[in-house]
This record gives sequence, C-alpha cells and structure tokens, in this order.
Amino acid sequence: MKISFALVLLLTCFSSRAGNPIDTAMAVDIGGIKQWITMKSTSDTNPVLLFLHGGPGNSVMSYADKFTGELQKKFVVVHWDQRESGNTATLNKSTQPLTVALMENDAIEVIHFLQDRFLQEKIYLMGHSWGGFLGLMIASHHPELLKGYIAICPMIHQRESEKISLQWMKDRAKSEKNNQALNELSMVRIPFENGEQLYYHRSWLIRFMGGKPASKDVVVSWSQKWLALFNEASEINFMALAPVLNCPVYFFEGDKDHQTYYKLTVDYYNMVSADKKKLFIFNNTAHNLPTKEPIKLQKTIIQEVE
Repeated sequence: MKISFALVLLLTCFSSRAGNPIDTAMAVDIGGIKQWITMKSTSDTNPVLLFLHGGPGNSVMSYADKFTGELQKKFVVVHWDQRESGNTATLNKSTQPLTVALMENDAIEVIHFLQDRFLQEKIYLMGHSWGGFLGLMIASHHPELLKGYIAICPMIHQRESEKISLQWMKDRAKSEKNNQALNELSMVRIPFENGEQLYYHRSWLIRFMGGKPASKDVVVSWSQKWLALFNEASEINFMALAPVLNCPVYFFEGDKDHQTYYKLTVDYYNMVSADKKKLFIFNNTAHNLPTKEPIKLQKTIIQEVE
C-alpha cells in the first residue's frame, strides 16, 4: 500500500509540532451523564496524566494545583469530578446506583476520551485513597490503556485496614485510659453498618494523629450517599484479585498512614508482579500525602516516572 507524499508530510509536521499550552475545563458525556474535567499543561503534546480523587466523593479541583502544579510542566494533568462529586454533581445526578463497576466504567470512558482528544495510545494514571483503589481496578483489568499507574495511599484491602486501625486505636485508648474513646470505638463494626460507626472510627483516628475531625453530621451525611459503595470496595483484596499487573506501577505511601494501612501497601508491593514497580515511603507522613508533601511527591514522579 502506497502512502502519498502529502500524507507523509502531514504526519511529519504533526508529530514534530511544538504544542500549545492548555488550560481547559469542560463537561464531557461519560456514562450517560455530563461529567466535569479540567486539563492543564505547558504543552498539549505532553503525556497525559489523569488523577483519580479520593473519598469517594472528594473533589480536589479547588486545590489541585497545590500538588500538580509542577507536574503540569511535564504532563497534561487532567482532574475529573467523578459522578455525584464536585461540579459533576452540580451538573446532574447519577442515573444509576453507585457501584464499583459503574465507577470503573466511567473512568475507562474518561481515558478513552483523553486518548482521542490528545491522540495518545496510552496515558498515565494516578489515584489517591479511593482513587488509588479505582486506579488499581483499571490497572488490573485494562493495563493496555496505561503507560504507568501511580498509586498514592491506595485501598489495598480496606476491610482489613479498618480492622487493623480499629485495634490500634483501642490499644492506644486503653494505654491512655481514654474511656470516651474506648466506649465509642466499642460500638464500631467492620464493615461499617452506618455513618455513626464510621464517625467514631474516623474521628478517633484523626484525633490520635493530631488532627481535627469532621463533624458527626458531615460524616453521617456522606455515608448516606457513599457508604454502600465504600463497603463494596472495601471487600476487594488486591493481593488475591491482582497478583500480577501488566503495566509499570509506582506506590507512594506515608509511614504514618493508618487510614489505608501503610503496611498493606508495602505487603502488596512486595508480592505483586509487574512490568516495573517501585515503592516510595514518605517518613512522618499520614494519609493525606498529596497535600502534606506536594513538592516531594511531584519531584519524585518527574524523576522516577516521567
């Protein structure tokens, strides 16, 4: 088959173009509804990096530049408000019940959109917490879509993580003779049965880590929308589901993370077989690694991944 000289010239010119800065926000048809994404980079020819926010339900768009501003110099950084989150929730409600399969299908559709939009066969994926879980689902089921996956404090087997952290808190409360903590933690069941149990677990976890917990009303309200999905995801154990990942994978974890228990990430890293794998431990850092160590996180990604 002959290719015309004009086509060759066109392809050559396209492949060598310098690219243009991009700073775009838009609604995209994903999963039968409108879903909101932003795209930022110094050049639209940079490799695409899609960030999956945590929660579920925790849009990061209002502060995303804090931990992706430097990455925008090397990647087209894409942030996406998942269904029932952020601007997507403002645009429209989900027309289907929230399930792991539905959220994974949405993410795959977003990836396909970005492949077409930027003419890239594969993209980079990065996820934090719940987003780390969602990214691992994609990496295990569709590695052909990814140049690499960056998992930050991911949910490896969240049911087990909750049990470990609950026992850690009970032991600490007992050693400190904190009767209020012991009484409230004694009401917690894993998996969480309601928002009140989740509140007692998370409030004491945050207090023992030196932070200020959200109000009970906020946690209970969150649970009414998200707890069923969270519990579904918490049952999945990637050590059993995905002992092999057929794409490069990079794990970022804080050694003080008791929310997605850091030793489970280390254990999974040690056992998983992957095309390429690396583990980066951040000392004296807990679960909110992106906002606590934004400079180090981005520097490491640029040096080790890109």
